[in-house]
Amino acid sequence: MTMAMTILALRAPAQALSIAPRSSRLLLLNRGMALRGDRSSLRARASKYSNLELEEKGEKRRKPGNALYLLLLANLGVYALDHWLEVPGMKLLYLYHNSPRWYQFITATFCHGNWGHISSNLFFLYMFGKLVEEEEGGFGLWASYIVTGVGANLLSWLLLPGNVVSIGASGAVFGLFAISVLVKLSWDWRKLLEVLVLGQFVVNKVVEETQMLQAASSVNHVAHCAGAMVGVLLIWALSKIPAQKHDH
Repeated sequence: MTMAMTILALRAPAQALSIAPRSSRLLLLNRGMALRGDRSSLRARASKYSNLELEEKGEKRRKPGNALYLLLLANLGVYALDHWLEVPGMKLLYLYHNSPRWYQFITATFCHGNWGHISSNLFFLYMFGKLVEEEEGGFGLWASYIVTGVGANLLSWLLLPGNVVSIGASGAVFGLFAISVLVKLSWDWRKLLEVLVLGQFVVNKVVEETQMLQAASSVNHVAHCAGAMVGVLLIWALSKIPAQKHDH
């Protein structure tokens, strides 16, 4: 009996010793999982702070919006209602120089005479409107289109005979020509290269239109030149507005 108790007493410490390593392994495992969790949390915080820094520094590229596509759809929609569906009253959107209505200076920029007319305007509107939207955003694109289009129609109404009817986005498109070049002016070599490529095209177009001012044709060259001029004046006027300083 005494011998059996001695054996049990000797076995008990051995069992205790065999249990102790298991508990320590579990403890180490828990500590390892905690360390991994801390590292993941630190990485997430570092990523969050780095993204915030990029946004604050303005290094995040402007996301493309839908303003340009809505502008294209507006021109296509008016053309479809006017020429395909022949909705009554659409001709009231044209700018009649002998008896103009105030809204016609705006609506005429969305009207076109035939498919060839709207096709070329939509192409250039897409190309140069995209450049303006990248730099100035959707509101800037629409504001540029309306201001230059209205300015072109206003000068056409003042300079051309009373029997003329003005329609088309050409004046606004020429305004976007000029604006797309001017908003990219900077000392960045990539911007300078863009200005060189776009500028020579715009200058050639404006010179061609200026030479055609005295020619008798159905094309409103006055609106083209006026649109480009209004675009230049718009950027010049905006450059005179002092930039607002934000306190951090």
